[in-house]
Amino acid sequence: MELFWSFVKAFLVGGAICMIGQIIIDYTHLTNGRILVIFLIAGAILQAFNLYKPLIDWAGAGASVPISGFGSALVTGAVEAAKQNGIIGAFTGGLKATATGITTAIVFGYLVALIFKPRTKPM
Repeated sequence: MELFWSFVKAFLVGGAICMIGQIIIDYTHLTNGRILVIFLIAGAILQAFNLYKPLIDWAGAGASVPISGFGSALVTGAVEAAKQNGIIGAFTGGLKATATGITTAIVFGYLVALIFKPRTKPM
């Protein structure tokens, strides 16, 4: 039963994050790229004030998988590496903490581009 509730929490939190994004799309003239950056920075700022980690601990993948979770991971990695290596760690720690996600996105993006015919959307 505990597994079921972890799925429910992840679904609700992930769905709420997506709902916020959809509301922004519907009621503003922001581009998708700008909305993406807003969510990334929001996750980073929330983690800087140690507010996003409790959400990840409670909701699991519902909070860590969206792009705001990526921003949180960048800040977490940068802070931990800065404690160990100083200013250089602040620059390298975020990338080190998210390298797996970045690599996965690049590899699967490349594979999808090989399988399907990529093209731009007609205006």
